[in-house]
Amino acid sequence: MSRTYTIGEAMESLLKDGMPLRFTAYDGSAAGPVDAPYGMTLLNERGLAYIMTAPGDLGLARAYAAGDLELTGVHPGDPYPVMQLLQNHTKFRRPSPSEVLAIVRSLGIANLKPPPPPPQEHLPRWRRVVEGLRHSESRDAEVIHHHYDVSNEFYEYVLGPSMTYTCAVFPTEDATLEEAQRAKYDLVARKLDLQPGQRLLDLGCGWGGMVRHAAREYGVHALGVTLSREQASWAQRAIKEEGLDHLAEVRFMDYRHVEESGFDAISSIGLTEHIGVKNYPAYFGWIRDHLKPQGRLLNHCITRHDNKPRSTGAFIDRYVFPDGELIGSGTIISEVQDAGLEVQHEENIRVHYAKTLAGWCRNLVENWDACVEEVGEGTARIWGLYMAGSRIGFERNEIQLHHVLATRTDENGVSGYPLRHTF
Repeated sequence: MSRTYTIGEAMESLLKDGMPLRFTAYDGSAAGPVDAPYGMTLLNERGLAYIMTAPGDLGLARAYAAGDLELTGVHPGDPYPVMQLLQNHTKFRRPSPSEVLAIVRSLGIANLKPPPPPPQEHLPRWRRVVEGLRHSESRDAEVIHHHYDVSNEFYEYVLGPSMTYTCAVFPTEDATLEEAQRAKYDLVARKLDLQPGQRLLDLGCGWGGMVRHAAREYGVHALGVTLSREQASWAQRAIKEEGLDHLAEVRFMDYRHVEESGFDAISSIGLTEHIGVKNYPAYFGWIRDHLKPQGRLLNHCITRHDNKPRSTGAFIDRYVFPDGELIGSGTIISEVQDAGLEVQHEENIRVHYAKTLAGWCRNLVENWDACVEEVGEGTARIWGLYMAGSRIGFERNEIQLHHVLATRTDENGVSGYPLRHTF
């Protein structure tokens, strides 16, 4: 006769080392240490169906976003301690077919019918393939809209006054997030050796932070482009308020439609993740063609710790970065070189991204009520989950952040680069 499982027993049976936190379920069952500082509560049958029909991070994320799964001992804006504990002590084991059958029978075969996913979830990969060619202009515009057009006000709460949604560079351990974001922009500007009167193109410019910094601090004529209408609107307003409209401009457009050329410098800060690895040759070739001889490129993007192609996790792909792709810095350097650019310097600043994400989570916690009012609790929960999980990824060297600095060296071999780095 097959065994009968409660929800708590079923959850614990799938873990090699047992449940590291206190798990309770609506059927009255529990698992894990009674005195654990952190806990997880499954509130209803829909949450169970989410978990049973999408094992792994996707099912848990669906239940959590829908409010069917609660975490205790942590704030929903920063579930980092719980996620860290699960990462450290949770290893899943593969149950036998008879165990799977017994668990399903115990928990209810009806729960194998998947509930509709939460409204924050994007289409699965196969649906996106059917409905639009990956990384076509229309599909890129749609996935950027999904992530970046959430709400400018929400981003102001989470990102802070800099409105900068990429890794900061902390000059000291105790530097503030704002100081670190300013230091990041200035490092990029110095790597590009920006000089008054030069022309800078910032690809995927977000809310125009780099554009405004270059214009304000270096007297550069800076053009930024973004596929987010909300970002472009916010950036143009900020440019006007700072009195920089004689030097700076942000356009709502695909970079592929930029008609100007001959730029002294091009910055790509957080865009390469959205390009698609197969499109790197076209992307870096486009950049080369739009730089003047001896012009510089600074590519800033999240990378993997190796160069082995793999798919993005289901949670990140459905809820955070649809169609996003990461690869190692070696692949990026090779593609930059193959496009005809000369790599002058590369740098890994992954530990800075862990600190950046910790700062964003603090902002989310401090502004939780306002964020929930702006975007809803489900979206706010997803952001806390995503940022805390990403922080762990950077801390553990699962993902990195690389700067690659390159020049369009001319046909005579002249790069315009000095004997030693000046930044």
